[in-house]
Amino acid sequence: MGEGCGVRKFWTTGGLGVGLLLLLVGLLVIGTYGAAAGLAGAAGRAVGLAKGAVPAAYQSLVQKWGTLCPAINPALLAAQLYQESGWNAHAQSPADARGIAQFIPGTWATHGIDGNGDGKKDIWDPEDAIPSAASYDCELASYVKDAAGNATANMLAAYNAGAYRVIQYNGVPPYQETQNYVKTITTLAKSFEAPVGPVAPSRQAAAAIYFAQGKLGTPYLWGGNGTADQGGRFDCSGLTKAAYESVGIGLPRVANDQWNAGPHPKRNELLPGDLVFFAYDLNDPRSIHHVGLYVGGGYMINAPYTGAVIRFDKIDTPDYIGATRVTSDGAKALPTGNAG
Repeated sequence: MGEGCGVRKFWTTGGLGVGLLLLLVGLLVIGTYGAAAGLAGAAGRAVGLAKGAVPAAYQSLVQKWGTLCPAINPALLAAQLYQESGWNAHAQSPADARGIAQFIPGTWATHGIDGNGDGKKDIWDPEDAIPSAASYDCELASYVKDAAGNATANMLAAYNAGAYRVIQYNGVPPYQETQNYVKTITTLAKSFEAPVGPVAPSRQAAAAIYFAQGKLGTPYLWGGNGTADQGGRFDCSGLTKAAYESVGIGLPRVANDQWNAGPHPKRNELLPGDLVFFAYDLNDPRSIHHVGLYVGGGYMINAPYTGAVIRFDKIDTPDYIGATRVTSDGAKALPTGNAG
């Protein structure tokens, strides 16, 4: 469902008429394609964690232990943890993988470490589990350090297929599952990175805005997906999901999972088509309760709350946490369901 979408009643269109806003949208969307040519390939490599990308309770742990060895970085470690558990420290899978890092007890017995120095190794304690995940990654990296190719890709391949297979094939083995795992984690890591340059724009953005624009004036419906039996009505994340589905990109249903569908541009770097998010806690993306589709000029199209209609609203409110520039690979990399 839409993670709230019902607390936006102080938003207004600031007196701008719908006609003027539609003209603004048209000009900005055309500009999106022009900007694409200039920014493509300009995004920088990761230098740390994007603001608000990791829940505050774990940010310092991920930042510290994500630099344990050259094969990992904080964004990559964050991507692994999110992929494994969705930041749920109490997660337990049907295979008995436990905790935020989803260690199986047998693996934990060999590779778990006392990360917080309290004298015990607790599989359920993120202060032990997060350091152990980083330590295990670095152990795997050391096993396959002589294999050809990228050290991080080889480490991830060893995590999925075993170090022996990486050594046997002198790099990432030719297994589709393993190759997909490497791509998934490295892609997902981009949603946790703090980029050092502009983030390349989405080429699907204009069509997604076109879809949402066609829904202006439609009454809000909590849990609405726009189906015929719902009268074509949406809630906030239902609208953004449908807008990107119209261009062939599948997003999760819940707003706070849509947050990880791509990298996070800064407020002054927003482009039409970016998803913009609002949270109860600006240091915790899991507290996101609302999402809209940015159209430029400080405005978004959104489905705000029960009793309202899909409309334009300002994004500059106290609960604005940030934005995501959706990519096809980023959406595909999102976990379909975390343990627990």
